[in-house]
Amino acid sequence: MSDVLIPQDRIVESILLMRGEKVLLDSVLAALYGVETRVLVQAVRRHSARFPDDFMFQLSEEEFETLRSQSVISNEGRGGRRYPPYAFTEQGVAMLSSVLNSDRAVQVNIEIMRAFVNLRRWLSSNEDLNQRLDELENKYDAQFSAVFDAIRHLMQPPPGKPLKIGFGAREDVSEDSTEK
Repeated sequence: MSDVLIPQDRIVESILLMRGEKVLLDSVLAALYGVETRVLVQAVRRHSARFPDDFMFQLSEEEFETLRSQSVISNEGRGGRRYPPYAFTEQGVAMLSSVLNSDRAVQVNIEIMRAFVNLRRWLSSNEDLNQRLDELENKYDAQFSAVFDAIRHLMQPPPGKPLKIGFGAREDVSEDSTEK
């Protein structure tokens, strides 16, 4: 199967940093695999020996509330989750294909592993670039410090809210565009 099921950007944007680990939440993984979250969690529970704490962990109530406040997870009163989600590290995601037993799970896992590798490469190259800039800055005098500061500023992710994925009602639709 050579067609890409899921765009790399969608996967990378879904990766969160929690407890010092890059993770994907169970609900995100379930959507990628095309199964309900409860089905994914049941499969994991049936094979719990394959998911040690460094492969998967359940969020604490505090972490869960933080995610809710950031609108990553819907509120309980609106039909959302009632228990904290599970977070899967890269190794946990790799193990999922063995418990979900479908061709789609295998293909999705391949794309997720590629996303983790690409993210790791990007972070590594960014660290290398920072180190090289530090070396150059130490080598040259203060007249170039503004240039180095500008380059570092350009390397930072854009400020503001992350882009939302999906469809939603637009609030800025003018009345002219709705009339015919």
